[in-house]
Amino acid sequence: MPSAILERRTSATLRVVVGVLLATLCLLGIVTFAHDVSGADALFITGLTGPAPIPYLYLGAKHMVTGYDHLLYLAGVIFFLVRLRDIALYVSLFTIGHSLTLILGVLFHTHVNEYLIDAIIGLSVVYKAIENMGGFRSIPFIPDTRIAVFVFGLFHGLGLATKLQELVSDPEGLLINLVSFNFGVELGQFYALLILFLLFTTFRKTLEKERVGLTLNSLLMIGGCSLVAYQLTGYFIGSK
Repeated sequence: MPSAILERRTSATLRVVVGVLLATLCLLGIVTFAHDVSGADALFITGLTGPAPIPYLYLGAKHMVTGYDHLLYLAGVIFFLVRLRDIALYVSLFTIGHSLTLILGVLFHTHVNEYLIDAIIGLSVVYKAIENMGGFRSIPFIPDTRIAVFVFGLFHGLGLATKLQELVSDPEGLLINLVSFNFGVELGQFYALLILFLLFTTFRKTLEKERVGLTLNSLLMIGGCSLVAYQLTGYFIGSK
């Protein structure tokens, strides 16, 4: 491919990436709340009665866009994936996992300690970073990546179900609200994945360099370890 055409395509892709990132920054300028379903969101949810699909859809999308732990894990999942078919497979496995535990966890009142479940979510980030760096190649049994993504999806959904149960008390319209919230999560996930995919595609050659890949996944692992330490600290001292 001629270098001029390649440069034009790269420039066009970068403009798209910048545009999407600017849109995200504008969104986050409006959505200034933390990743947890707390504060103003908590008051808003507890004030809702009956079916409220639109508010729950919005809150689900907002949760994913601001969910740094989920985004870190998804970034690790698609870091080395090139084909859209592979990305769709792994993201679908993650989606099925967290959708199951999110909806069923709330409906059947399955509650776990939020600090411990969030620590496991942090561990999922660490696990994926280590896998990306080839850390499991030396062990006799190599875990199936597809199974791992699905299992960690279950934990991600259970963590959110635990938070929602503390806020949702009205049984009327509960199922439609949960489905709407989950659909909003998927919309937010698609938006975040679009940004990540455009970035990774633009800088694919750079990411495939061994030193770059090792450095970025090391940072990803450090981020996951920080999440684990933060949540375990909250668990032992009883406050965030």
